[in-house]
Amino acid sequence: MCKDKLHELLVTLPKCEHHIHIEGALTPHLLFKLAARNNIDLTSIDDHDGPYANEEQLQARYGSFTSLTDFIRYFSFGSTVLITAEDFEELAYTYFVKAHEQNVKHAEVFFDPQAHTSRGITYSTVLQGLSRAKQRAQGDFDISIAYIPCILRHHGLQSATRMFQEVTDAGHFAENTVAGLGMAGDELVHPPEYFKPVFDAARSAGIRCTAHVGQAGPATFVSSAIENLRTGRVDHAWIAKTDSQLMQRLAETNTLVTLCPISNVTLGFIGSIAEAPIREFLDRGVRFSVNSDDPAYFGKYVQENFCAVQEAFNLSASDWSTIAINAVEGSWCSDERKKVLKQQVAAVISRWHAAQGT
Repeated sequence: MCKDKLHELLVTLPKCEHHIHIEGALTPHLLFKLAARNNIDLTSIDDHDGPYANEEQLQARYGSFTSLTDFIRYFSFGSTVLITAEDFEELAYTYFVKAHEQNVKHAEVFFDPQAHTSRGITYSTVLQGLSRAKQRAQGDFDISIAYIPCILRHHGLQSATRMFQEVTDAGHFAENTVAGLGMAGDELVHPPEYFKPVFDAARSAGIRCTAHVGQAGPATFVSSAIENLRTGRVDHAWIAKTDSQLMQRLAETNTLVTLCPISNVTLGFIGSIAEAPIREFLDRGVRFSVNSDDPAYFGKYVQENFCAVQEAFNLSASDWSTIAINAVEGSWCSDERKKVLKQQVAAVISRWHAAQGT
C-alpha cells in the first residue's frame, strides 16, 4: 500500500469497479479447495510448467506471467474447478467480501458463459450461483452489483451468437439479471467488427454493450468498437492516448474507459504505471475508472490499483473526486443509485478537506 499523504482518502473513497472478471477472482486457495470438493486432480491438468503441489507454488507462478497468452492459459486452467452452482456462489461472494473491505460500493462483474458451457457446465448453473452470491452480498453490504456476460473472441462468431441467444431466451437482459453485453479475450484473434452481428442484435434490443479493446490491439480497435459495435464503454483502451482525435471523441461522448493499470503492467502492455493514461485522460476530460481486472492472478485488488496510480502520478484530492464521480456517472446502475453514490463520494471528499483545513 502507498504511504502517500492521500492514502487515507484513497482507502475511504467510495469506489465503483467496472472491470473485474469473476473467474479472475479465483485465488489459489479457493482453487485448491474447489478441486478437492469436486474430486479434480490438478496434477492431471495439461500444463508444461506444472503440476503445482500446493497453493503457494501456484501463487508464485502467477508472479511471472510472460504474456497475455501465458496468463490466459492459467486463467483457463483455474476455471476447470468451477462445476456447481455452489462453486460459482462461493467464488463470487468471496470477491464481494474483498470488495466490501476495500470500500467498493458498486461492482459490475464480467463472467464468461462460453468458458463453462464448453466444458458441459450449463449457463443456468453459472447464473444460479452468481445470483445467489449477489443477493447475499447486497443484503450483507452497502454494495450494488451488476453482471455482464462476455463474448470470448477465440470461440468465434457462431458460439458468440449462441451465447447471446441463450442469455436473451432466458430473459436475463430484459429482466436486468445481467446489465449488458461484453467481449473479452485476446483481441488479436479477431478485430472488433468481426462480432458486429451480435452487437447489432444487442443494440436493436436496447442492450448496453462494452468490449475489451486497445489492450494488445491498436487505437483503431478502440475506434472500431465505438463506430462498428456502437459500444457505450470500452475496456482497457489505454492505447487511446496515442490518438488525439479518438481522445476527443471519447471526451465528447462521455464514453467510460475501464482502465486496469496493474494488469497492463503485469502482462507487459505498458512498462510502468506511469505509462497509464491517467494524466492524459484527466487533462482531456476522458471519463475513466480504475479497476483490478483479474485480482487473484495479479495479487492486487482495486485498492492496490488506486494506490499505485497515486504513487505514479501524485494526484490531488480534486483529481480523485473527478475520477470517483466520473466512475459513478459511467456506471450501469439506476439514477437513484448514482445519486446515492455521488453523495457518498462528496461526503468523503468534504470530510477530507475539513480534516486538512483546506
